[in-house]
Amino acid sequence: MNVAPFVVDIPRGEIEDLHRRIDMTRWPEKETVDDWSQGTPLGALQDFVSYWRGGYDWYACQRMLNDWGMFETEIDGVAIRFLHVRSAQADARPLLLTHGWPGSILEFRRCIAPLTRPEEHGGTAADAFHLVIPCLPGYGFSGKPTRKGWSVQKIAQAWGELMKRLGYESWLAQGGDWGSAVTTAIGALKVEGCAGIHLNMPIARPLPEDLAAPTPEELRALTALQHYQDWDSGYSKEQATRPQTVGYGLVDSPVGLAGWIYEKMWAWTDNEGAPEDALSRDDMLDNIMLYWLTAAGASSARLYWESFASFGPSQIDIPAAASAFPKEIIPAPRKWFERNCSKLVYWGELEKGGHFAAWEQPEAFVKELRAAFSLMC
Repeated sequence: MNVAPFVVDIPRGEIEDLHRRIDMTRWPEKETVDDWSQGTPLGALQDFVSYWRGGYDWYACQRMLNDWGMFETEIDGVAIRFLHVRSAQADARPLLLTHGWPGSILEFRRCIAPLTRPEEHGGTAADAFHLVIPCLPGYGFSGKPTRKGWSVQKIAQAWGELMKRLGYESWLAQGGDWGSAVTTAIGALKVEGCAGIHLNMPIARPLPEDLAAPTPEELRALTALQHYQDWDSGYSKEQATRPQTVGYGLVDSPVGLAGWIYEKMWAWTDNEGAPEDALSRDDMLDNIMLYWLTAAGASSARLYWESFASFGPSQIDIPAAASAFPKEIIPAPRKWFERNCSKLVYWGELEKGGHFAAWEQPEAFVKELRAAFSLMC
């Protein structure tokens, strides 16, 4: 039941090993196309990795994490490491933020100050939150489950236990990607203490009548879903069926890991042709390092094996809100989503942003959370 401080302290030898592995990379030949249709282009990845090897500083990220304050506790035999950043406002609302794959707790890096110190970022004291941002089991600095069963429903219950241990009797929850699945499960299971949820990837499916006569908005969503199924879902099939197999390469090769994740930074962000249009290289590498340093390639993929087949809508009967970003990879029009929400209190439509909403568009994301949660308590 103990909650204790956790200090991130990566030895220099780990960075030297990373550099050695990068230097020893055996590169494949160039792709036979001039775009990303065969995956991460050789030239783009070589340039990205060259910066990783020669221009990137992990320890700036390490200092940032430790300055925020990380903590740890054990739930059902798994160590859960998390950021816990309290607002100076004593009566701030507790807010649980859950990341996804291939993201991390660092997706929320530019939202922490505006959410905990709103008066300094265009808000008022009433907009303040105490933040709890856990690494999913098998991700980042959290422990790796040694037994099957850590589904999104189990994680949802574990997050309820985490909030209880921190002394929060009533709290709010938010998530995108797997964070959306976990947060949806929190709402569907009515996890004790949760007073409302917000999703930036609302989960919903069309009904036969939607397919028979789709609106323009539904047509756009159906087109995006078809593109995902045809051209963008190979990673999920591999991770959902053979996480151990793909994990060997992701854990052993930094370039293999970078190619696997960097491509999603291109495919899933609202960019003009390159991932760097939406996210800085340092930000992307900080995120990749949370997978590399913890050897989380297999353990993070295993969540797909546990829960991807059941990644679908659920009935939510607590206050719920959602924000739709235009470049979301699996979009859901309000019409589809609100069928499963008896208490949908807010729906936002954004003009810019992709799958990594908090990371790509932190100011808009914070505004959405303030607007949504102001209607819940």
